[in-house]
Amino acid sequence: MEAIQNINFHSFLDTLISLGAAFVLGGLIGYERQYRQRTAGLRTNVLVAVGAAVFVDMANRLEGHAGAVHVIAYVVSGIGFLGAGAIMREDGNVRGLNTAATLWGSAAVGAAAGADLILEAFAATVFVLAANTLLRPIVNRINRRPIEGEDVEVTNTVYVIAAKPFQKLVLAMLSRELELANYPIRDLEVHAFGNDDIEIEAILTSTSVNSEELDQILSKIADRPEVKQAFWSPSTME
Repeated sequence: MEAIQNINFHSFLDTLISLGAAFVLGGLIGYERQYRQRTAGLRTNVLVAVGAAVFVDMANRLEGHAGAVHVIAYVVSGIGFLGAGAIMREDGNVRGLNTAATLWGSAAVGAAAGADLILEAFAATVFVLAANTLLRPIVNRINRRPIEGEDVEVTNTVYVIAAKPFQKLVLAMLSRELELANYPIRDLEVHAFGNDDIEIEAILTSTSVNSEELDQILSKIADRPEVKQAFWSPSTME
C-alpha cells in the first residue's frame, strides 16, 4: 500500500518532463555520433542521458537537493567506467577518447534534466554538439596549416572507401595487411561517404614508410570487390 500512497501525479509529471528532456537531448547527441558511425551511437547516448536523469530525479524526490548532489557525484565517477569501455588501446595507441568524452557529456545532460535544470541541459547539449561538429573543420584547418621550424614530423594517413555493408570486413583486412607490413595503425576513424559507402581514415604509427611497399598494399586492397578506392597521403605536423 505504501507504493500507492507514494503516487504523486504532480511529481510524476515533473519526472516525465525530466526524462523526456533527457531522451530528446541525449538523442540529439547520439544522432550526431550515429551519423559518423562511432562506437557509442544513438541508443547508447540516449540510455546514458536517461539513466543519469532517472538517478538524479529519484534522489531529488527522496532526499532533496542534497541527495541529488550526491548522486550526481556518483554519476560523474560511474560514467568513467562506461567511457573506459569505449577507449581502445592497441600496441600503445589509444582510440575512442572523443567517444568517451561524449558519453560523459550525455551523462551531464541527463543529470541536468533530472535535476529539473532543463534550460541548462539544453545549453549543455548545444555545446557538446558544437564540440563534435563546429570544431571539426577548425581542427582540420589547423592540421593543414604550413609549419615553420625544424621540429616537423610526417604523418602518413591511409584512406579506404568501401561499401557500407562490408565495413567490418574491410577494417579487419586493412588492419591485418598493415600489421603484416609493420605499419601499425595509430588512430582510426570511419565516416559516411555518400549514402551507400564509408570512408576509413587510418593514421599510421610509422612516420617513415616505403612508398612502393605501401602502394602495393593499397593496390591489393583496392582490388577487392567491396573496396571502391584505396590510397594514402603524407602530411606534416609538429
